[in-house]
Amino acid sequence: MIDIFLTTLPFFAVIACGYGAARAGFCPPEAVAWLTWFVFYFALAAMLFRFTASLPMAEVIQPRFMVAYFFACLPVYLIVNLAALLRKRPFGEAAVEAQCSVIGNTGFLGLPLLVTLIGPDAAPPIIMMLLIDLVVFGSLIVIIITGARGDGDQAAALRAVGLGLVKNPMIMAILAGLVWSLLGIPLVRPVDSFLNLLGAAATPVALFAIGASLAARSAERLSVALWLSGAKLVLHPLAAAAVALWLFDLPLFMAGMMIAAAAMPTAGNIYIIAQHYGVAPQRVSATILVSHVLAVVTLSLVLAELTGRGMLVP
Repeated sequence: MIDIFLTTLPFFAVIACGYGAARAGFCPPEAVAWLTWFVFYFALAAMLFRFTASLPMAEVIQPRFMVAYFFACLPVYLIVNLAALLRKRPFGEAAVEAQCSVIGNTGFLGLPLLVTLIGPDAAPPIIMMLLIDLVVFGSLIVIIITGARGDGDQAAALRAVGLGLVKNPMIMAILAGLVWSLLGIPLVRPVDSFLNLLGAAATPVALFAIGASLAARSAERLSVALWLSGAKLVLHPLAAAAVALWLFDLPLFMAGMMIAAAAMPTAGNIYIIAQHYGVAPQRVSATILVSHVLAVVTLSLVLAELTGRGMLVP
């Protein structure tokens, strides 16, 4: 446990640096936005494209694993949704809370952290889980919110979903990499070096940007934030373990990657959706902050348990 904690500590230390810089005024919100933009559109996209383009499609697209991950998210999603409805929250708010419980910071934190700790073998399962998060649940939340608001124009909602997917650089980088891999085009050295250099910036800049963005979060509605953080950091990994190991009997490494990804704190992009539609943005903001603080301990515990069981060895 101590070894894993010391291994993950530098990652959270970079997050803390970003948080401290933003709180001290050295990194204003405008700078945070540009850092996030750089990671989202360039560094992380380059990393995802390089991983995807250099792997056989059979490694990147494994339907059984992707279905298993969906079913690892589904029970937690339904439980949190039901709990919100029992608190008499509107359908839109219930969907946003459910989103907080299953969509983790897999792109900005999980990918760089697990690839650094495990190696390139960690990339394929992370890419598959990102696709489910972004395409399936990312579309679902928009459809539910627009439907719950009774706007009536479902065609416009579907167009917004489709446009959002096309504009998402992570999805486009993965799809472009899959096409590149399918065509069998090798990554020549200058291209590979360029992508490697640009992608290497993703880890430190993304972690710093996460910390800086957390400085703008509030801890209002702490009781709900603690419940949603607990669902994300405890219930989701437990559900992933049950589905991966018992229901689908996945190989140990793939099961371990699913559990590790499920243990990531709540993703920051949920706040963008909540703020855009005006659906419980403060609740989401508090959950993002609380889950990242708690993840310093909970994520280390999960990774230590998985390492001890030999489940993070390719």
